[in-house]
Amino acid sequence: MSTSTPPAEHPNVRRVASFEELLTTPFADGVNALCWERTLAGDYAGVIEKLALPGGIIPVEDLLLEETSWSPACQMAVDAMLADLDLLRRHGLFSELNGITGYERDEDPGLLRTDVYSFHVDTATDEADTWLCTYLGPSSEGLGKDQARRRVDDPAVRAILLKDYGGPDDAGFLEYLADHCYDLHYDPLPGASPFTFGVGNLWRIAVDYPGNSASPCVHRAPESLPGSPARLLLIA
Repeated sequence: MSTSTPPAEHPNVRRVASFEELLTTPFADGVNALCWERTLAGDYAGVIEKLALPGGIIPVEDLLLEETSWSPACQMAVDAMLADLDLLRRHGLFSELNGITGYERDEDPGLLRTDVYSFHVDTATDEADTWLCTYLGPSSEGLGKDQARRRVDDPAVRAILLKDYGGPDDAGFLEYLADHCYDLHYDPLPGASPFTFGVGNLWRIAVDYPGNSASPCVHRAPESLPGSPARLLLIA
């Protein structure tokens, strides 16, 4: 797999120039990810340093509001993040801001790895999109659908899963795959070139839900390195 490419250079990504465009532009012509590229001012590293978060995934909105001694540069960063939260909520989107030092990882992945460090698609029972913005730290990566293969479509993997299921490749097997989220995870094809979501950019990506004609966006969380600073991530 080759080095990540900027979002503007990937055929499955469309750049937009405003939040309104991000909200209203349809997924079409193979595009399943929309990116509002932004350069945000403020000291986001200073924010995360002052918060001194424990490990894991910590909601930080209340912490940002409770702190009253921000430097001017940190306050600028805080204001930008809170403004994004408010903007999304005013448009009916449930959103949260997290400080993340790492996600739970499949220590024993069993038959198939299904943590967020694996390329996967998001799902919903009704019409929905996923919204993302990384303010600090490594960002998520996306992968073109034509550069990815579902792991369960690999004959060798499918044979292993069928053996565990203990039955024929039928509707019950498909339900077994869905129950374990095996059908949501992908491997890059040889020569695949993922794209980076970047820092400060606000994204809207396609989700797999009944009746959606757009291909869901294959993506993954960045690997967390020991000792690396926490990420600041907006998700809706």
